[in-house]
Amino acid sequence: MVDYSKWKNIEISDDEDETHPNIDTPSLFRWRHQARVERMEEWNKEWHEFEATKNSHETKLKDVKDKVSEAEKKGDMELESLKKEMETLEIESVNIKKKEEELRKKEKKTPWNVDTISKEGFTKTVVNKKPARPKEENLTEEEREKRMRTFIKDNEKDLKHFGMLRRYDDSKEFLKKHPHLVCEDTANYLVIWCINLEMEEKHDLMSHVAHQTICMQYILELAKQLEYDPRACLDSFFTKIQVAEPEYRASFDDELHQFKERIRKRAAEKLEDALKEAEEEERKARLGPGGMDPVEVFEALPEELKKCFESQNIQLLQDTIAKMPEEQARYHMKRCVDSGLWVPEANKDKTEPTTDTESSTSSVKTSEPSEKSDA
Repeated sequence: MVDYSKWKNIEISDDEDETHPNIDTPSLFRWRHQARVERMEEWNKEWHEFEATKNSHETKLKDVKDKVSEAEKKGDMELESLKKEMETLEIESVNIKKKEEELRKKEKKTPWNVDTISKEGFTKTVVNKKPARPKEENLTEEEREKRMRTFIKDNEKDLKHFGMLRRYDDSKEFLKKHPHLVCEDTANYLVIWCINLEMEEKHDLMSHVAHQTICMQYILELAKQLEYDPRACLDSFFTKIQVAEPEYRASFDDELHQFKERIRKRAAEKLEDALKEAEEEERKARLGPGGMDPVEVFEALPEELKKCFESQNIQLLQDTIAKMPEEQARYHMKRCVDSGLWVPEANKDKTEPTTDTESSTSSVKTSEPSEKSDA
């Protein structure tokens, strides 16, 4: 059977005992508590003093035993006195043992209280450490571009899926399932996608993807401020944005508005650059053998020469050049040759000039009209 007798002798807690109405209960509780604390302090002091005496005695007895062993080996004259000292210490050991038994009996009879009824089995302290922020990689611009191309190639489907999400809860759940997407490369991809959508005049879709872009940028900025891993900031951001205070929400909306304005401006600049590039390629394609643009050369010709090329009249061209000063004629005809408007020593069998309708200029391909017109 289980022995429950040890539970009968428990010192009642200071605030559980009933007292007489005429007794100042708080004062009584304070007195009881102080008395119990003093008894425990006296007991602890007595036990510590005994432990110190016992340890000192055991050390002294061990030293005497070692000396007796050495004296027996050497035949020392002090052997007898050492043996007597050892006997005295052994007698003291018996007394110390009896004292220890008495103290343990006293401890066992002492009523349990809130401080002695249980003891701590083990202690464990856990300190949460914030996830370390990824170290900055010292990559060259070329290496960064290569890394981003690889990232987009491996994750483009998931990136577009995230860009098309609408609800905050869906975005949060998706990023938790794909934590590798919480990075700068994702934000950069979404920015590029927004620019392309604006260039394609898909304005509504651009506005939606822009919202997801700002969400990602806010997560990265929050991680930077807290020096956390961005993946550890998902809950913080989405909780904050969903129950956002008016100031925080207004700041988010203002950042989104400014971002869309920057996207529209950048898309317009890229379209203008693309148009200029196309015009430049078209100009390069029509350059003559001397590297000159026939359109520019034609526009710079005197009016009488322009009429010759527009009418494609070779005889009129020959007569006009003959009337012009030699230096001026050579200058303009050399430019015509370099731009391809005039092709000397070509198509001698053909007397009719050809017209390039695409460039709105005339190209005369025939033999030299006269010595003076030889550029």
